[in-house]
Amino acid sequence: MSRSSATPDGWHPKTQQDRDAVLHELHKVLASPHFCNSKRYPALLKYIVENTLAGKADLLKERTLGVEVFERPATYDTNADTVVRYTAGEVRKRLLLFYHEDGKDSNIRIYLPAGSYIPEFLQSHEKAEETRAPADLETTPLLNADSFEDRKGGVAELALASQKGMVGRPFWPVSPAEIAANLALERRKYRSRILLWSAAAFVIVIAAAAGFLWRYRISHPETIVDEFWAPVLRDQHQVVICTGSVVFAQNRYSGDITAGANGNVEYPFVSMQGAAAIAEIEAAMERSGIRTQLIAAPWSTLTDLREHSVTLLGAYNNQWTIRLMEPLRYHFMPDPQARIVDGMQPATGWERDQSVPYSNADDYALVARFRDPTTDGWIVALAGLGRNGTEAAAQFVTSPHYLELLKEKMGSNFGNRNIEVVLKVRVVESKTGAPSILALYTW
Repeated sequence: MSRSSATPDGWHPKTQQDRDAVLHELHKVLASPHFCNSKRYPALLKYIVENTLAGKADLLKERTLGVEVFERPATYDTNADTVVRYTAGEVRKRLLLFYHEDGKDSNIRIYLPAGSYIPEFLQSHEKAEETRAPADLETTPLLNADSFEDRKGGVAELALASQKGMVGRPFWPVSPAEIAANLALERRKYRSRILLWSAAAFVIVIAAAAGFLWRYRISHPETIVDEFWAPVLRDQHQVVICTGSVVFAQNRYSGDITAGANGNVEYPFVSMQGAAAIAEIEAAMERSGIRTQLIAAPWSTLTDLREHSVTLLGAYNNQWTIRLMEPLRYHFMPDPQARIVDGMQPATGWERDQSVPYSNADDYALVARFRDPTTDGWIVALAGLGRNGTEAAAQFVTSPHYLELLKEKMGSNFGNRNIEVVLKVRVVESKTGAPSILALYTW
């Protein structure tokens, strides 16, 4: 028989074995470079495939996916927040890339049709024909073991054993279809043993990891600092620190101006207070086992801020802080008016006293932890009107003492809510003093 080429057909898993095969294929896809370095794409693909196999495809609607996969509120505006549509488009593209490269020999393929959130499954003819009898061979009256090649799987031995087992009984002819079925059964048993051993090894690894984690938590109990950073670090291997940078400008009250503004990019630098803030955050991340990536705000793009949680350092030297905090209740007025304002009470605001030298004028800062729809991730903004405020904000979110004060004011759900805090910072001869809480808002 000439076997047809392995072209995919629409296929509907009906048995548990079929569903297990699809899940095995899903795990291969999620482990590929196209998915393993992301958080959102694997989450969506895993959710829609598992629910389709469970017979819940009718629940795969945009709003449901936004709520269940991306933690959006049930009333969120799907027209304004297109996270589901965007992510589905990326999943669709990455599936095509996977099957064009790493998965081109896969017998089962996962496909997401355009305009739909319900995946389809394809199976090649070659896979289906493994258990199908050759159509051009009829049942033979008697199997001659010598006429078959002694291939892997023991076809000849299988035929002889079948004949010997029938001694003393009426002999029923052995057909090629029975041989093919037996070979397919042996293959399935072999694969099942491999999967069983793989599953056992996986369980051992998970148990060892759980034991290590338990011992680690016993020796490193969770602190209030861990609690504050928990939503930001959840499912993250790396946090981006996006810091502002400046250049000297003697005609400015602060003595500097944002690097990159008006084409001014010569010799940008980070102040001593900014460097101290970076060190505070990196130390906190290191204690949690999280790597950091430091990027400069003037040369960063929105793409750089996606896929990871982000810590923004600085306000008027960091355009991303000004832009991403603008919709929040407490935010910064546009440059050159250096002022923190209350969006609910526009008459309320905080600014440095410019009648006092910059080196002795009290500073003000915002600490914010919120989930941002623009980057579809968690943002921590640590930003002062000046460099002293930024340094104090970094000290605030890495200090158990200050976070205990914040938790007392907030009450319950400290680790999961969006937070904004306005701080006042004493400044003496350019040295940063202790911050105090002036205002707090949570949602």
